[in-house]
Amino acid sequence: MAKSSTDTVYTYLQSQQTCQDFLYKCYQHLDGVDAATKSYENCNAFMYNMMHGRQFYANGKKLNTLLKPILFFYGMVHLLKANLLTIRPDYPESTTILAHGVSTRKRKKKDYTFMGDEVKVQHNGLFPYFSEHLFKQLRVPFEKIKMDLLFGLIPEMDSLFTMQGERRMVPVGDIGGATLRFPDSLLDHYHLTVNTFIERIRPFLPTIKNIEQTNSAAVIKLDSPLTANSGPFYVHSQDKTLYFPAAREQFIPVSEVMVHYLLLFNLSMLCRYEPEWWGDLLSSKSEADYPFIVHFLEVTAEKIPHLLGEELLNHVNFLH
Repeated sequence: MAKSSTDTVYTYLQSQQTCQDFLYKCYQHLDGVDAATKSYENCNAFMYNMMHGRQFYANGKKLNTLLKPILFFYGMVHLLKANLLTIRPDYPESTTILAHGVSTRKRKKKDYTFMGDEVKVQHNGLFPYFSEHLFKQLRVPFEKIKMDLLFGLIPEMDSLFTMQGERRMVPVGDIGGATLRFPDSLLDHYHLTVNTFIERIRPFLPTIKNIEQTNSAAVIKLDSPLTANSGPFYVHSQDKTLYFPAAREQFIPVSEVMVHYLLLFNLSMLCRYEPEWWGDLLSSKSEADYPFIVHFLEVTAEKIPHLLGEELLNHVNFLH
């Protein structure tokens, strides 16, 4: 099986020499940074965060579902830290950044379901820090958010929602394509006219060249292909189709990496601190939560190392 480009960048950055050279080139583009000194100082931290993160994922895939969320969450944390070191040579600038940056309810209700649970974003910690510096999200557009909404922002989860008679996402184009097609039914769900809808999404698009209205859809022609994998446009990892939230309450323009972080954080907390509920879910499979959680774990195991590898690859391509 051929290696993907993200597998190749991970392989390339497995030695101290290649890591230090990579960081040196990254830091040369930052103002007021001694690239030679900082690349030397950060080389090992960058390399081991990346290596440990990938190993957590590799081991997690082999383990029972019982333990997967913990290994995937901390694997993700390591890969995020490696990415941050490419643009923040002094990371971590303070101990407040080292916290997770998100919290869950301490007590679970008697009729608790994971889909109905929520997480709360903190002002400090890794989540708001990487959201700002990696994905230019200066302000997270929610204080609390339910797991049900987060699942709905992952294209690969849409098939499960469809099976229970819901539609959370709509295919609107292809990654790298310059044409987007928004069906009239989507605009109806947003309760917006075509012009108002386009103004809503314009900040997330390249320059719009042309807008056409057919009998069933609004078709937008772009000046250049849409290549970014970030909300409100999300890419299906298998067919590279661009998906857009089907309803306005799902319009939460954040990076998909942020979505996976929040879901994995909550699942890892359940693993560690709610063994009775977690064990019962996995053994009895009585809740509708079960297939969604299992499918999500299969998706995130492959998708997050790929998405964060793409971030590193973008640096490599930029530097050359």
